[in-house]
Amino acid sequence: MLAFELDQISSQAAAGDDRYVEFLRVPDLSLGLYRLGAGVHDPQQPHQQDEVYYIQKGRGKIQVQNEIRDVRAGSIIYVQAFAEHQFIEIEEDLEILVFFAPAESR
Repeated sequence: MLAFELDQISSQAAAGDDRYVEFLRVPDLSLGLYRLGAGVHDPQQPHQQDEVYYIQKGRGKIQVQNEIRDVRAGSIIYVQAFAEHQFIEIEEDLEILVFFAPAESR
């Protein structure tokens, strides 16, 4: 078993000023914490893996292809592999758990 504490991962990311910190990688799954500050541009590109976002903190919107949806703490979003997507109109700093299946390519 592996176990993690989100507050420790968040502190590690903040201390290193990292936008994304991966903390689990096995062949069929990777898991990381993604952080975007209010008002910033989300630079991500489509991924080769399916992914699920769980919004831990913050508020904004996500655009997937041509669909836009509000997100806030507690929102869960599935994004199909290769779909263009990004967080937009970030009103409050976002802290997002990201699940990639299979594990994200490096």
